[in-house]
Amino acid sequence: MVVYAIAFIAFSIDLAKRSAAATAAADATAPAEVKEAVAVGAAAGSVVAAKPAASGRQEGAIAYGRSPALRVGVAMTVLAWILHLSATVLRGLAAGRVPWANMYEFALTGTLIVTTVFLIVLVVSKHDLRFLGTFITGLVLVLLGVAALNFYVSPVPLPPALQSVWLVIHVFVASSSVGLFALGFALSVVQLMQARREAVAATANAAKLTFLATLPSAQTLENLAYRINIIGFITWTFTLMAGAIWAEKAWGRYWGWDTKEVWTFIIWVVYAGYIHARATRGWRGSRSAWLAIIGFSTVLFNFTVVNLFFKGLHAYSGL
Repeated sequence: MVVYAIAFIAFSIDLAKRSAAATAAADATAPAEVKEAVAVGAAAGSVVAAKPAASGRQEGAIAYGRSPALRVGVAMTVLAWILHLSATVLRGLAAGRVPWANMYEFALTGTLIVTTVFLIVLVVSKHDLRFLGTFITGLVLVLLGVAALNFYVSPVPLPPALQSVWLVIHVFVASSSVGLFALGFALSVVQLMQARREAVAATANAAKLTFLATLPSAQTLENLAYRINIIGFITWTFTLMAGAIWAEKAWGRYWGWDTKEVWTFIIWVVYAGYIHARATRGWRGSRSAWLAIIGFSTVLFNFTVVNLFFKGLHAYSGL
């Protein structure tokens, strides 16, 4: 958690520097090459896509591609991921099983996969999404902190119903879905902020521009969130199907309207509605972002409130 905190601070410093640079570029007294570099970076949808100024100096948006704070943030995130992975493996070895049989282990594994998805997307995406580091490391820090303080339990043997290969398949795929949904959630939050900035910038003084001026446009963020959420929806669909198969093997029925089963289906319906509304009903912009945010809220509700306060066959909180 300490290393994640360092990464969070580094990413936050980078956002502060972006804000200062964007404000300076919007100032009428700022050098023309600074304004041009920031404008090119924003239009390209990636701060590192901006070209150097004519003088050859690395001004404006181009500086973010080499920001020391940004490099530190990514490096600390990778280090935190390695330590996180080691802790998860050691928990599994101590328990003598896969480490996801109670809420503490769910949180430990789930946040690991959130970070894993983020790092993979940084590598494979054509867009520079390192600016999401503040949101991702912040979310992981909060969840790990809550889990360590409130959910920790000593390793215990698995209940009979969990002693199945479907535990590995079902929970791993579900955790992967949550990682994708978390990234889509972060993109949707930034999209709403960017959309508001773009609307204000059209009528207000350009000096009010913030770090958002160095980030991709709201439309680009929306498209990225949509693609990531589609992948998450596909894996969540498999989660629902795998859970039904596991339920039949454990309890002799595919569906029993258990609270956990119902909320798994509710999450599926919300994201299905999000995809359908955007693809066929033209729900773009803020409405699309809010649907994605509501979808991730149902995921968090399912993990916290449902596990803690609702009883049923899936009451495996360990508390």
